[in-house]
Parts: sequence; C-alpha cells; structure tokens
Amino acid sequence: MNVEIAEERILVLADKYTMEHAEGRAWSRRVEAFGTMAKMAGFLAKPKDDEFECVYRERRLQPFWRIATAATFAYERRRDYQVAVPPEVRAVTIAGEERPVVDRKFALSGLETCREDIRRDLFIDGLTGQQDPKLAVYMDYAATEADAGSLAATAEDNTVVVPPQARASVLVRDAVAAAIIKFDADKVLEEHVRLEHVDLYYRPVYAFRYRRQGKEAVVEFDALTGEVKTAGTTFEQHLGKIMEPKFLLDLGAEAANIFIPGATVAKIVLVKGMEMAERRAAAKTP
Repeated sequence: MNVEIAEERILVLADKYTMEHAEGRAWSRRVEAFGTMAKMAGFLAKPKDDEFECVYRERRLQPFWRIATAATFAYERRRDYQVAVPPEVRAVTIAGEERPVVDRKFALSGLETCREDIRRDLFIDGLTGQQDPKLAVYMDYAATEADAGSLAATAEDNTVVVPPQARASVLVRDAVAAAIIKFDADKVLEEHVRLEHVDLYYRPVYAFRYRRQGKEAVVEFDALTGEVKTAGTTFEQHLGKIMEPKFLLDLGAEAANIFIPGATVAKIVLVKGMEMAERRAAAKTP
C-alpha cells in the first residue's frame, strides 16, 4: 500500500473586517456579555456608556487543521450468482454448458472487477483536536502561505498567535487509518491513500474585555464571518510567543514504520509530497 502525503503548509486567512469595525460591533453587544440578568436590567433602565470600560483589546490568529484524504482501492474477486427462473424450467444452457436448476434457481460464476474511490475532507479545531465541520466555511476566504518565522514576526506585532495543541503527526496517523477500508478480494490490484492537504490554517479573531461594576466579560468578533460571540475568551498568555516549526508534520524514520490496524498488506510505504508537490508547482507556472 502506498500512502502519499502532501507537503504541510501554514495558511493565514486575511481579515475581512478591521479592528475599528469589530470594536463597534462588540460594543453593541457588551450588555449581553454580562449575562441574562444584566440584559434584563438593560430593558428596564438602559445602562450608561460610562458604566463600561474596555480594559483589553486583542487580535489573535486561532488555528485549525484541514486534512483532506483520497483513497483508491481496486481488486478482483470470484463470485457465484443465483439466478431465479420460472417454476417450469428444469435446466438452462449457457455458452454450450447446461446448468441444473435447483429450487427454481441456477448458478453462474463470474469475476468481479471492483474499484472504490473515497474522499474525506476533515476540519479539526487546533486547540481541542476535535473535528468541527463548521470550520469549512473559512475555505471561502482568501489565505496566504506563511511559515514559522513570519508567524513569529506577527506575534511581535501585537497579534496573539495561538499555537496548535493538536499535533499534526497524530492527526495524519488517524486520517490515514480512517481512510483504509476493509474489503473482500481474491486479488488486490491497487491500494493507494493520498493526503492531498495537510494544512494548518490561522483565522483572525478580535476579542474585547469589558469591565462593569467590578465584573469582567469578553466579546469576540470573527474577522471573516462577522459573527459576534458574547461568551468569548482571550489568549493574553500567548502574546508575543515565538512560534517554532515543531508543530508541523515531520515524517522521519519512525513514521516510515507506521502501523495502521486493519491494513490489508504488511508494508505501508509513505511518500511525502512528490507528485502532489510537482503538480502544485506546475499549476503556478504560467
């Protein structure tokens, strides 16, 4: 079995909305951020603007993974088919060979040539490691390729770059294991799993922490979709954190001997990049 893995990439999604726009939208939802009681009290007596203070503003890049797999399995198997006939039929002759009828059926043998093509596109939260199909919405927005160095420079420019907690090597292992299916075959013609995307995406989020009467609450604003979340969080502890390339996939000698339960052959050959990298380079050539 061949397992072909695309070159890993870091992609940063570009902001659609500015900090000023985000803060205006967040300010309009500040009362809700302090809970249901504060919202109800606001209906009775509208709170004054000077009761609220924005004590912290944050632009952060929040990570998620996109891992896309495509698997092809081609194989052959011999099968017997039971063909039903009317009750008066006693025998059937096919290609000069007479076939007896038993219980109003006769048997045919054939060679089945089978092919299964399976595609999966997984979106995984970079902090929890859990699949989140809703993250697919960000594929509609423009992104630019980056590296660990450019992320570190961004972190030094008053942007919180949140390191992913979900490890690429673990996610890739799980994706490959899930792509391998069980099938009944007498002869295997092709087993090929391709990881077409191993991409770490960063999406921009604005967060604002407000203080009112000694209490604090956070409002988040999605800089792409424009969604406002009143139960938000901040990542101040990550501010200025230098990014290292260790979080990226590294297929070394250990990965070459990867064992995947349920594999139909003993040896799994890993190929990193290669044809997919060449196709990507060719696509960029005018």
